[in-house]
Amino acid sequence: MPMAVGWLLAVLLAGGFTALGVWQLGRAEQKRAMLAQVQHTLQARQPVPLSVAAQASRGLDFDWAAGAGHFVAGPAVLLDNQVRDGQPGVRVYRPFLPANGGPALLVELGWQPLQGDRALPAVAPLTGSRQISGLLAPPPSPGLIRGPAAPQADGDLLAVALQPAALAVPLKLETLAPRVLKLDPALPIGYPRDLDVLPNTLPPERHLGYAVQWFGLALAVLATAGVLTWRRRGAAREKMGA
Repeated sequence: MPMAVGWLLAVLLAGGFTALGVWQLGRAEQKRAMLAQVQHTLQARQPVPLSVAAQASRGLDFDWAAGAGHFVAGPAVLLDNQVRDGQPGVRVYRPFLPANGGPALLVELGWQPLQGDRALPAVAPLTGSRQISGLLAPPPSPGLIRGPAAPQADGDLLAVALQPAALAVPLKLETLAPRVLKLDPALPIGYPRDLDVLPNTLPPERHLGYAVQWFGLALAVLATAGVLTWRRRGAAREKMGA
């Protein structure tokens, strides 16, 4: 292979690794900013109406929200592939209709484990008027796996990605707010839960670690190309000298 071609390939490869490292740094910064916003919101806990969840322009923001209303009768939504303390399970959601108007929003009731046979837990209905509060947040990141929710024998919906717009129809609702409510763990309903906004996703530190690895690979490619060039030139000089 001509030396120029080898260096071109090395530079292209190193450039690709560098771009991936820069992307990882960007993700780390985004998540650090998000965690800072969440911390500020949780420290202040200045409640806004639940209807704020419907504001599409604030779909990526975090607010502490509170209000009255009732859980909509019908199926629950079980978000699959949710790990807690190393055990697989599902996160349970039910739509809640605020009393002060606005569309229904999905409320996270907590986490339930799955056993070896993957039998889904039974989710009891929640009736009557209730006062709830919690953290308004974007839905959990769907990752690479997406698809429609699958109806179960008991009528509940098993979802691999929480997409409110797509869940409105199977829940027999006109619409669903784009944000979900992570229910206050202190409220005596639901299941074990917390206010972690990065469940089953990478924290900023992991993104930073991956960025360092990509940058290291870029340097290794260039260093390898340099060593091979030096050896090739040395071999050429020895041949000429002979």
